[in-house]
Amino acid sequence: MARSSGVRGSRVGSGPMGESERGNVAARVAVTYWCEVGHVTQLRFADTAEVPEVWECSICGLPAGRDQDNPPVQAPIAPYKTHLQYVRERRSEAEAEILLAEALARLRSTA
Repeated sequence: MARSSGVRGSRVGSGPMGESERGNVAARVAVTYWCEVGHVTQLRFADTAEVPEVWECSICGLPAGRDQDNPPVQAPIAPYKTHLQYVRERRSEAEAEILLAEALARLRSTA
């Protein structure tokens, strides 16, 4: 025999009158954002809140702006560089040969 509870299926605090018991809802403003791909994100902010100009698209993660015809573009992502690539930016091949020769000379002199 299954037992049942009288509160099953109802929320704590919800009475017979529903949400109207809880008081007035704060004034809100709806703001729409568009990303570069064309996705639309609509958010609601309190009318006293400072509304940001850029928001992250909830679908693709790109930056979204409030101007549908001119959405913000994503900043280019720099490709990953290895340590050797950074060294090659700072040193020429001739400098590398000199440094290698000096390091090898030091190693051979200690042996």
